[in-house]
Amino acid sequence: MEQKVKDAILKYSLQNAVKFGGKANAGAVIGKMFAEEPKLKEHTKELAKEIQGIVSHVNQLGTEKQRKKLEEVAPELLEKKHEKYEADIFSHLDLDSGDIVTAFPPEPSKYPHIGHAKALLLNYELARRHNGRFVLRFEDTNPELAEEDFYGMHIEDYAWLGVKPDKIDYASDHMEKFYECAEKLIHDGNAYVCSCRQEDFKELRFRGAECPCRNGNDSMKKWQEMAKAKEGRLVLRLKGDMHSQNTTLRDPTLMRLVDKSHARTKKKYRLWPTYDFENAVMDGLEGITHRLRSKEFELRAELQNMMQSMLGLKQTRLYHFARFNLEGVESSGRIIRELIKKKKLTGWDDPSLTTLAALRRRGFLPEAIKEFVLSTGMTKTESVLTWDDLIAHNRRQLDPLCNRHFFVSNPKPIKITGAPMQDIELKLHPEFADRGVRKFSVKDEFYVTAEDFNEFRDGKLYRLMDCLNFRKNGNKLEFDSLDYENYRHKGDRIIHWLPKQKDLAKVEILMPDKKTAKGIAESGVNELKEGSIVQFARFGFCRLDKKEKSRLIFRYTHD
Repeated sequence: MEQKVKDAILKYSLQNAVKFGGKANAGAVIGKMFAEEPKLKEHTKELAKEIQGIVSHVNQLGTEKQRKKLEEVAPELLEKKHEKYEADIFSHLDLDSGDIVTAFPPEPSKYPHIGHAKALLLNYELARRHNGRFVLRFEDTNPELAEEDFYGMHIEDYAWLGVKPDKIDYASDHMEKFYECAEKLIHDGNAYVCSCRQEDFKELRFRGAECPCRNGNDSMKKWQEMAKAKEGRLVLRLKGDMHSQNTTLRDPTLMRLVDKSHARTKKKYRLWPTYDFENAVMDGLEGITHRLRSKEFELRAELQNMMQSMLGLKQTRLYHFARFNLEGVESSGRIIRELIKKKKLTGWDDPSLTTLAALRRRGFLPEAIKEFVLSTGMTKTESVLTWDDLIAHNRRQLDPLCNRHFFVSNPKPIKITGAPMQDIELKLHPEFADRGVRKFSVKDEFYVTAEDFNEFRDGKLYRLMDCLNFRKNGNKLEFDSLDYENYRHKGDRIIHWLPKQKDLAKVEILMPDKKTAKGIAESGVNELKEGSIVQFARFGFCRLDKKEKSRLIFRYTHD
């Protein structure tokens, strides 16, 4: 056999061994070889013998030697994408500032989605890799948006992603500190109480003109009166820079009146800090040294640092990155709420969404999500990614973990005349023989999908996967042979199947488009626990969502 063929066998054997814990699989390698050079199918026996010898040698090397050898002969086959973010993603940050403390401040107004996961994991990873501290802080100072149910969901989803905060904090627990900071700003001449109508002040801000309330000397008295005023009448403003090109500095609101009951503090407070004031104060109080957030907040960095300086708080280093959007997926909490209300979505975990709850319920793994979001990096260039980008990471994680089973959707019973009695054994996983097998006793009656059945054509040779070969002859299906080699040269299609027997499992699979695929699966799936993920041959990965007495309900993950 030519040396270039032997070299190709070696590199694919090493790649397969490195990917699957040191044990290469000869079947996987032969598949790679056929894909690279289809003409090798003419020399299958000779090729298989060569592969078996090289695979045996590779499997004796050990994982370290396998990786080193693969780096020598075919470094392009090493999976380096996830290693890149481990090594380089924070290299441009100013980290020469002693202890590192980072934070992620979600608003408990909706379920967290994959966009939240990026900001969360960037901040968590920065702290983790530098032996720092990470604070999960609920940004819950808008009583009109904070909802009690969402606090626990954020904590649960982040724990699922592997995030272990050093501290969980709530901005609403620090209301007295906000009042103290507000009074300091007023006392130092850096804030004032404004009674202008909102539309009037908007016009002043547009023109860069100062508000008439700005230079009065009674702001402390008005501040003390604010808590008794009507909602919307008075606000506390920072004395910023009304001429700044950065419009966020043009006397932004610091505190405002909100009468709605708060999810945690109920009616205890009426004066609530705005986003900018809350972030500046909380980052200062918690000693946050670095924070990584999406670039929609970039213009607010100067304002936040200005307020921290006025309050004598250490300034937080703020870094910004572009948000990414998954093509065709809604992420707006307001729109999702409306669609749920209109019954166009089944809930926050609807299979079409990228909320963490939806992804988890579909069968996406936390490590795959972590790899995916961190692989997008900290660039400021906007990007629109596809489901395929996320699926690629998840498939790589799922493939070695998930056992294989047969599921036949829209089943059609068939009889293959002349077929012999057989005891069939199929591996639970093609590359892990130690996981065991599924056993079937079969003769001539089977189930196949109606789609496959409708494609049968007279005279064509078909194969029931790992079972037998047959032909269609008029209205009959007739046994041809058992040997795969007979099919390999003349066959038209390999199809999956199930034996016609009573103990098959009734299965329903909820698809991302909310349609349901109904069918039957081999009896072994009845032993699965809720939450298990399997790969149904020629269908895709699916997660067992619910076990009922008469049926198993899965959610489709991806192909």
